[in-house]
Amino acid sequence: MSATPEAIGLRGRVGGWFSGLFRAAGDALPVRIGSSEYARTQTAPARLMGFDQALLWVTVALLAWGLVMVYSASIAMPDNPRFGRLGYSQTYFLYRHVIGLVLGFVAAVLAFQVPIRTWERCAPALFIFSLLLLLAVLIPHVGRSVNGARRWIPLGVMNFQPSELAKLSVVIYAADYMVRKMEVKERFFRAVLPMGVAVAVTGVLLLAEPDMGAFMVIAIIAMGILFLGGVNARMFFLIAAVLLFAFSMMVMMSEWRRERIFAYLNPWDEKLTLGKGYQLSHSLIAIGRGEIFGVGLGGSVEKLHWLPEAHTDFLLAVIGEEFGMVGVLVAIGLFLWLTRRIMHIGRQAIALDRVFAGLVAQGIGIWVGFQSFINMGVNLGALPTKGLTLPFMSYGGSAILMNLVAVSIVLRIDYENRVLMRGGRI
Repeated sequence: MSATPEAIGLRGRVGGWFSGLFRAAGDALPVRIGSSEYARTQTAPARLMGFDQALLWVTVALLAWGLVMVYSASIAMPDNPRFGRLGYSQTYFLYRHVIGLVLGFVAAVLAFQVPIRTWERCAPALFIFSLLLLLAVLIPHVGRSVNGARRWIPLGVMNFQPSELAKLSVVIYAADYMVRKMEVKERFFRAVLPMGVAVAVTGVLLLAEPDMGAFMVIAIIAMGILFLGGVNARMFFLIAAVLLFAFSMMVMMSEWRRERIFAYLNPWDEKLTLGKGYQLSHSLIAIGRGEIFGVGLGGSVEKLHWLPEAHTDFLLAVIGEEFGMVGVLVAIGLFLWLTRRIMHIGRQAIALDRVFAGLVAQGIGIWVGFQSFINMGVNLGALPTKGLTLPFMSYGGSAILMNLVAVSIVLRIDYENRVLMRGGRI
């Protein structure tokens, strides 16, 4: 028997009422069926971060720790007659380091806004500009000389070191160069030799300052990018052999560099302890005093005019004395994670067929990893003394500035990777 329209309407209203009731109950209360309980969950779109948050916060942690350690290492420096006669206060280096951090953050924010394709277009111009600055710093009354080295250009609020810009410009230029030479990367004279000439010109200008440490970092960056860009193993080992020979000749032809090697081999020799081995011996004393857990923040004795450049090149020694082996291992772990993460972002970009962006990120990873490795090796007595700061932590305005710009470029690469993986366009 067919139902009347009134019955159908009534059933529809009752069914709708019960459906709404169960839907509301499902939103508010769990539903139990047998021994299992099911709850209605609200669906929410997954939020994808715009860039690598962990990389950002590890960088901030290193900067904050470095700020504290720079203050701790430099607080007693005004008591030194060398600085006391200049009227330095206990917070002099702290304030200048804060200025470097502020300028670095501003520059990093601006650099993050620049698309990677713009960096690629500007690569040759940026490299030439860095060479001009390296040349300008050698001109009297333009470059500032400190302890016999002419490496800084006074800019009022800070002394800018062109070699720091040269590191970044070589990363970007070498990546752009490899992209342009990808089809002839197996030919030595067309692929490797021109880049070798560019690095050699940079090296001549850096050695004139002199700044062999920066030249080593730049040479390793260029060689690493060539290798990652696809240069075959034979040419890579040939480049490595040439660089090893060049650095060996520099050491052999320079008496003070030879003395540094001898001091590294035996810093406790009575002829070297008060000379070229002085910094290394006191760095080892500082780390030895720290033992496992350190003497406590601010408790370092070696920073009290015993250890030269405690706030710059030998900041890790102060960390070792005040935080012990635990502090040194934490610092090593942070830099290891940071380098690995940057390299991962570079590999991800290459997987997305963004070769230039990938090589830039990996070049920055080589820069950060190699320079921190050298600085830590020097502080721990595993490598000869070399004037390289600890990235993100040591005192130095231009170094902090360029480190932050480099990390912001990596974050921009990661941001563009995520945009492409979401199906967007850059």
